[in-house]
Amino acid sequence: MGTQLLEPGTPAPDFSALNQNEHKVSLSDLKGKKVVLYFYPKAMTPGCTTQACSIRDTKADFDQRNTVVLGVSPDAPKRLVKFIDKENLNFDLLSDEDLTLCNAYGVWGLKKFMGREYDGVHRVTYIIDEQGVIRHVMGKVKTKTHHEDVLAAIDAL
Repeated sequence: MGTQLLEPGTPAPDFSALNQNEHKVSLSDLKGKKVVLYFYPKAMTPGCTTQACSIRDTKADFDQRNTVVLGVSPDAPKRLVKFIDKENLNFDLLSDEDLTLCNAYGVWGLKKFMGREYDGVHRVTYIIDEQGVIRHVMGKVKTKTHHEDVLAAIDAL
């Protein structure tokens, strides 16, 4: 994959990042809740839209499990607002323009697509427990079943 993902059982790196409304969201402020931190390449692209809309449609299931979902991409907050408005998303998206989160969580690296190599965000999801410990890592994410796969992983914790 070209990245070094973090291992289950290790503390999740703390972070503070701006959401779509340019409000700071910090992992340390979410203690007591499970956190699904999912990294995606770019807002408003087909796979990312499928993934986000599925989470939107199952938000009540995440709420029942005391779980906050945060999507992370290198997009600027203004682009995230457009994505949220266009798709009527009901959860926060975090802007990681300087790649601080992507690098801390090992999701930025070499990608190959149609014979071309480039650096970019790998589609990876981390499930973090109420104490801030990584409990599950999904390195191979299927956009169409992501929400179901994540809920199943939470239920298995």
